[in-house]
This record gives sequence, C-alpha cells and structure tokens, in this order.
Amino acid sequence: MVLPGRHLLAPSRQRRAPTSGQLARRRFLVRWTKRLLPALALLLLAAVAFWPELEGNEDRSRVSFRRTVQPRAEALRVVNPRYQGIDDQNRPFTVTALVGQQPGSAEILELDAPRADITLTDGAWVHLSARRGRFDRPAQHLDLAGEVTINHDDGTQLVTETAAVEIEAGSASGDSPVAAQGGFGTLTAEGFRLTERGAVILFTGQSHAVLEGGE
Repeated sequence: MVLPGRHLLAPSRQRRAPTSGQLARRRFLVRWTKRLLPALALLLLAAVAFWPELEGNEDRSRVSFRRTVQPRAEALRVVNPRYQGIDDQNRPFTVTALVGQQPGSAEILELDAPRADITLTDGAWVHLSARRGRFDRPAQHLDLAGEVTINHDDGTQLVTETAAVEIEAGSASGDSPVAAQGGFGTLTAEGFRLTERGAVILFTGQSHAVLEGGE
C-alpha cells in the first residue's frame, strides 16, 4: 500500500542474477572443498598420532651422534705414584715416578721419570732411573727407556737407552749399547745382563774396556 504524497526510493544496490560461468565456478569450488576437507582432516590426525614417534626418532639420532663424537674419558692419572713391595727373601724394593697413567683396566702403568730402588741382602742397593717407563704391577716387570741409568752403591754406573727390569728377582738386561764406569775403569759394550741383584754384571757383544792401572 502506498500512501498518498510519498514516493518510494530506488534501492541503493541492485541485485543481479549470476551468470552461467559464475555458477559453474561455484559448483566446482564446492565440489573440491567437500573432497579436500576430509583429506586435510585425515592428514591432521595422522600428524598428531605420529608426531611423538617422529620426535623420539629425532632424539635417538641426536643421542647416537653425541656418543659418536664424545671423546673417551682420560686415563687414570696419578702424580708422584709410589709402589713398595718385598721379594721372596723379604728384600724391599720401591718404584716411584713423577706421573703415572693407567690407560686401561689392566694394572699396567705408563710412567714419566721412573725411579726404582732395590735393596740387596747385604744392605747394599741398586738405583735405576730413566725418562719414561712401563710398569706391570702383577708381574713386577719394569721397562725403562731414555737415558737409562743404573747405579750400584759400590760406585759402578751403567748408562744405556733401554732396559728390562725384573724387580722381585733383582735382575736387569738390555740390548742397547751400554757404557759402564766404576772403580775398575770404563767399559763399553753392545748389551748387558745384571743378575743376583746387582752382584754380577755381564757385558754382551763387542766390548771395550779401559782398566784403572792397566797398561
């Protein structure tokens, strides 16, 4: 019903009917939206379900990598080690060093500046020293290397480069060139054998001696 004297205003926006092309595009979007939404939902559920497993695999990979690059623990290191014992005849011996390192589980020590003191039956002694050594504690075996020096308290001194010492037996031997000096004079040889806890010294190979008081 239109009141007299009033005029209707024209609508501010005039609706237009969609074209056939627009209708086709709308139907295409609706059809693919119906297909994509379930697929996205399944993908989301799968991600939620498998995310902890993926994180676990990542963590295990990181742990494995750390174990590969992590350096090994240092060897057991002792400053100023001192080892004492007695042989089967109750004669004492002592092995000392500036530093001792035990690289493995076995009781074998690498020694810096090792020293060994062996007491003889008559109260005399033999002192051995070197730049480095290797001490097998269960076997009481000491390998010396580098300026190996053996001193007997009677004044005899032997200098060589390598020596193997059986501490409990009180014996030592070496196949490197050796120089000896003492009250008898001087002597050089290709090796030596020290037995009976220093009471007997045998020089091996070609030897040359200059005796005190000799012609």
